[in-house]
Amino acid sequence: MPVIFTSEDGKCFLMEFCVYPEFRGNGIGTVCAKALLHWAKVNGARYAELNYGSDARRRRFWQRLGFVENGADEWGEPLMLLPPAEDVPIVTEVLADPEDWQLKKLENGFLKAIGEQSLTEEQQTQLSQAIRDGRITFFFAKRGYRAVGMCSVVKHFSTFSCADVGIFENFYVEPVFRGKGIARLLAQAAQNWSYEQGLSSLTVCCAPCDEQMYQALGFDAPLGKTYAKINNFMEKSET
Repeated sequence: MPVIFTSEDGKCFLMEFCVYPEFRGNGIGTVCAKALLHWAKVNGARYAELNYGSDARRRRFWQRLGFVENGADEWGEPLMLLPPAEDVPIVTEVLADPEDWQLKKLENGFLKAIGEQSLTEEQQTQLSQAIRDGRITFFFAKRGYRAVGMCSVVKHFSTFSCADVGIFENFYVEPVFRGKGIARLLAQAAQNWSYEQGLSSLTVCCAPCDEQMYQALGFDAPLGKTYAKINNFMEKSET
């Protein structure tokens, strides 16, 4: 059961796909999938996406047809994408709608990539409120309608400079769209915005393996190491 979203740049989302067990293993699934994708293309689809539910067999099946694992949806379910053939320009913009479902989708993709759990409904509500309150600003990299990457800046006052400073966070580009300069566009958008807002600095905390990447993106002033005391409120509430 495919659905073509013309409002989302011609995305064809495969809602349901099933071959009866007695007909599996002889290529019928591949023939059906190719026929489905051909139908979608004829009817205006420009790319295809689906959930695979963490099922390894389903993942391997769609990989053979060219699909690539690509983050998670707004509910935390893993996604696969058949990479678009078109080369569409990428633009960056400040997120305007705190309830944008694409933010939840990218956040869950980001959390999945770093081995964390998807956002709970409570966390989604807290995030939306923080955006409304101006405590965090998100930037999207968009390929037409589709948001394919994001980053954020948290602003706070520093007594070191006696001025507002920014922390660069939530840096994520969907796997299919990496290697296209999107990371640099996002970093530049956040840096330009920070300058326009009068922030005296924009800092990022990263793992040692990412240091060279961030230096290449303009974060080239070392400020020592960062340490934190983590307050686990869940443990406190359970005692």
